[in-house]
Amino acid sequence: MSFMSLPRMLLSETEGWPDIVRVHPSVMKLLLLFVAPMSAIPPLMHAYAQLVHPGAVTLLVQPPLTAGELLLVGGAFYITEIAMVSLMAVYIQQLAESFDLHPKYEETYTLAAIAPTPLWLSSLALFVPNVWFNVAVVLVAWVGSVALIRHGVRPLFRVEDEITAHRLANAVTVAGVGVWIGLMVVLTMSLGMLMGWR
Repeated sequence: MSFMSLPRMLLSETEGWPDIVRVHPSVMKLLLLFVAPMSAIPPLMHAYAQLVHPGAVTLLVQPPLTAGELLLVGGAFYITEIAMVSLMAVYIQQLAESFDLHPKYEETYTLAAIAPTPLWLSSLALFVPNVWFNVAVVLVAWVGSVALIRHGVRPLFRVEDEITAHRLANAVTVAGVGVWIGLMVVLTMSLGMLMGWR
């Protein structure tokens, strides 16, 4: 997937998505070349925010987290992100089967890998030490992720019926919200456990 095609994929089922279907990337290729590097952005940006402007956007921790502690929390979050993409792909596959669709795991993994792209990129807003700016960016990112799900279901899973595609996209979106909340809980729990060990 090219980042140049991402804006078009947000707006259309016929732009960018057919190229992905044609290339048919393997799970391993997506994991190594897309999911792994993109998943690194939020933990790195969280570490940056904690070190450069602690408490401005992220939780204020006193005394400030050391580099080793940030590495520990970031590592746990990074591994959880990568695992969640795989789990989400399995769940999307099960959801699709409940709609009498039978996508391959590679296809559901593709959607699970592409859909969170705006959310991964939204963490770059942590360069700006303003809570409301970051909240606004995350909300826009959520709109982007929902758009990617909505426009990706039909071409990736070859869904003919528009209503079925719409319902499946809604179900995937609800699951995605749950996964995102789960990731935030993991980050908070990691910080909490770390503070308890100090």
